Amino acid sequence: MAVDYAVIIAYLAGMLAVGWWGMRRARSKSEFLVAGRRLGPSMYSGTMAAIVLGGASTIGGVGLGYRYGLSGAWMVFTIGLGLLALSVFFSARIARLKVYTVSEMLDLRYGGSAGVISGVVMWAYTLMLAVTSTIAYATIFDVLFGLDRTLAIILGGAVVVAYSTLGGMWSITLTDMVQFVVKTLGVLVLLLPIAVVKAGGFAEMKAQLPTEYFAPLGIGGQTIFTYVLIYTFGMLIGQDIWQRVFTARSDRVAKLGGTVAGVYCLVYAIAGAVIGTAAKVLYPDLAAADDAFATIVKDALPVGVRGLVLAAALSAVMSTSSGALIACATVANNDIWSRLRGVVGRGRDDEGAHDEVAGNRAFILIMGVAVIGIAIALNNVVEALTVAYNLLVGGLLVPILGGLLWRRGTAPGALSSVVVGGVAVVGLMAWKGILANEPVYYGLLASLVAYVAVSLATKPTDAAVLAAWRERLAGRTPVPAAEGTVPVG
Repeated sequence: MAVDYAVIIAYLAGMLAVGWWGMRRARSKSEFLVAGRRLGPSMYSGTMAAIVLGGASTIGGVGLGYRYGLSGAWMVFTIGLGLLALSVFFSARIARLKVYTVSEMLDLRYGGSAGVISGVVMWAYTLMLAVTSTIAYATIFDVLFGLDRTLAIILGGAVVVAYSTLGGMWSITLTDMVQFVVKTLGVLVLLLPIAVVKAGGFAEMKAQLPTEYFAPLGIGGQTIFTYVLIYTFGMLIGQDIWQRVFTARSDRVAKLGGTVAGVYCLVYAIAGAVIGTAAKVLYPDLAAADDAFATIVKDALPVGVRGLVLAAALSAVMSTSSGALIACATVANNDIWSRLRGVVGRGRDDEGAHDEVAGNRAFILIMGVAVIGIAIALNNVVEALTVAYNLLVGGLLVPILGGLLWRRGTAPGALSSVVVGGVAVVGLMAWKGILANEPVYYGLLASLVAYVAVSLATKPTDAAVLAAWRERLAGRTPVPAAEGTVPVG
């Protein structure tokens, strides 16, 4: 596998080089956290597709195809549907807000009193998302080099932390574009057709496998419904996704570029399920479904191609991991630490201040080290990710969408919605089990009831706050000079 090793090592070295180059561009808070809000459609589409399609979508998506057939596409498919819904219905308004975090949006909408607890919930979500992505390095580097789990996590995590810390969102954007190209070539152009041909084509696959492997709803209606609640709605409100929306140079780029990325996700979902189905024909008795991706890559692909496809898997993991890491650090610094320090004037954009960049860079490094440490200590990835998404959807979906869609929503209503939904989710997970469907169902319902009831029972949001909110939504708030620079991509 010398050639394959060379491909992977060159890829990792390239990521570090791009991170170093990105450091020269990230000279302001806006450049460091949201790439100067100046990405054009091509770069925006590529980076958005890269962040939402991570290790779970690639390795996990193929694993679901191995276990359930074509209906295994539903998990990644619902991610694509969520990105489409975000892009078509909400991204233009989100981009016009010119903020850095979801909690800042809540502060603007509700008058500055709803963002503290939401920041803590969002931080926990992005932290766990970064941890679960980092754990995936262990699987990939085990296939590549036979590395010990801990060493694999440290190696993969260190590369991501290094280029993210150096250049912030600029480095992540540039590496994501490389990762998007590698992922497209490795999974869609190479692995998909080779896997189908190796399995004897679709006719042979249908002859070898049970009929339910080709049923659109074979995975189960309740499972699909749960995927919609967790992943489709999760795409609408996650800081990691919103922070990419903030990088668009205009609301039109956010809408059209995100739509293209959403369609790409749908294609990627089907490709993963087909690869997994082909793997079931070739290797019917694997010990674990998630081993399907690594097995078919290792055994079915020629030298060189195998290295590129493994680099594609590494790309998928790195793009999600880096996006979650910068989101986690942004929330920790801007929504939690700055409040604890008693910082005032959160609406200011001190874009030229070096300490803004240095402070955010330090938080990425601190959060990155914490993520690697937690990843080494944690064993159950699925449970950690489930907790993160349950808290996100159960606690934050209602006040965020309510703020965008319902004028009568109030700060006490939003705060009670976050608390009641979060407590309901945690309590039900403790009672029914972390992997049960009920926590997100009833947590979301409790959050909605609390939001509507408390909002109607309390004084409407101040007219001046709503007027300022409408000005931001309409894009009539002046853009700082540091952000009005030359667009890219």
